Amino acid sequence: MAVVFYARVSSADQTIEHQCQHAEAAGFKIDRVVADHGVSGISTHLADRPEGKRLFDILRSGDTLLVRWIDRLGRNYGDVCDTIRQFMRQGIVIRTVINGLVFDGATKDPMQQAVRDALIAFMAATAQANAEALKEAQRSGIALARSTDGGNKYRGRKPSFSKEQFSTVCEMLELSAGIGKIASATGLSRQAIYRIRDDRAAAVGALTRWEG
Repeated sequence: MAVVFYARVSSADQTIEHQCQHAEAAGFKIDRVVADHGVSGISTHLADRPEGKRLFDILRSGDTLLVRWIDRLGRNYGDVCDTIRQFMRQGIVIRTVINGLVFDGATKDPMQQAVRDALIAFMAATAQANAEALKEAQRSGIALARSTDGGNKYRGRKPSFSKEQFSTVCEMLELSAGIGKIASATGLSRQAIYRIRDDRAAAVGALTRWEG
């Protein structure tokens, strides 16, 4: 039974190595890494990605599909839900590095199945909602950057967090994770997490302005 780690990076400030190191530091032993570079989780379904589609051929019953967070599978509600359920039907266990979530088809109890399915739906919805919020905040950030200082390229102070870290913070906040736990998962200071929590639009606006 193999542990296959799937990583997806969509921008230059994300790295496969960082995601693997985070998984290993959390105690996971990885047998194989499958990764997609520069691929959007919003517009491209897992089965349509160059490497993501290989998972459906590689994984076998009893294997574990490990991801840093559900959003690595995608940021489209329907696609994420369908993907997880398909893997579970094949006897594959899906685990997340952050929060140690486990999704499998082992339980036959209808109440436990209902709770599991509700959590899958919630996680998928959170991934899509955060992606949409990020896009809206990016638009606001671009508009602000253009209007600031008469159109000059004043970008302000460089953010201490990346888009990947920002996304993780938002998703863990949605799950009511504590600030200390978020800091441990992301490597950010408590102050940075508080700033993101208190004004997400301003945080992602700053990220957008520093993209140049």
